[in-house]
Amino acid sequence: MNEVLRTLNNHRSFRKYEQRPVEADKLRLIIEAAQSAPSWVNGQQVTVIAVQNEQRKQQLSVLSGNQKHVADAPVFLVFCMDFYRTKLAAELEGQPFESSGDVDALLVGAVDVGIALESAVAAAESLGLGIIPIGGIRRNTAGVIELLQLPEYVFPVVGLCVGYPGEELPKKPRLPLEAVYHEECYNPDLRGSIQEYNKAYREYHKDLGLTERDWSATIAHFYAMNPQYGDAGRTLPQQGFTCDNLQK
Repeated sequence: MNEVLRTLNNHRSFRKYEQRPVEADKLRLIIEAAQSAPSWVNGQQVTVIAVQNEQRKQQLSVLSGNQKHVADAPVFLVFCMDFYRTKLAAELEGQPFESSGDVDALLVGAVDVGIALESAVAAAESLGLGIIPIGGIRRNTAGVIELLQLPEYVFPVVGLCVGYPGEELPKKPRLPLEAVYHEECYNPDLRGSIQEYNKAYREYHKDLGLTERDWSATIAHFYAMNPQYGDAGRTLPQQGFTCDNLQK
């Protein structure tokens, strides 16, 4: 196994960090790695905003559902899908910009952000830093948009805590490979794989001295409690993403 694969397969999500800054050169390497990720039509529909100001991190922590580690991390990166530059390019060329009304723009923006995020994660971990992605950034996107002064056609998708790990963590088990990897076509017979994973998931929690629980119960409870997550349904149109061609 080479170093790249070793880094990817050794991933951990950290919520505790040493109170030491992330060096500017390392932060730059992380952002450059994110920017080097592939994107749809080379549109580079991603913007990353680094937040290190303590007061602003605290505000983002509250907006993300009172997640303390957002405030505690030395650096909090906010990954946004960004079609503002696309609009400027259209204006420079005297072309109309109407793609923001296409639901595909949401897929493009979200996928591009996801690819860039993983490149940033791999870069950070290769530098000895710890991370945890924060989907809670979408709980109150209106507040995030205002706080970060995001222009039209820019939308916050996910955050990323970055810092030196302040704890040791075991590797969390993953679903069996056959549950996520299919050949030629999708195999829906997955109940056995999920039940097998539940056993490993309970054992993981037991080893940590935590309450044992099944993965399926955890996930089912989350989506039952959050049938609609955050305010994106209201703020996406406000930012110009109208999805006019979405069939209802």
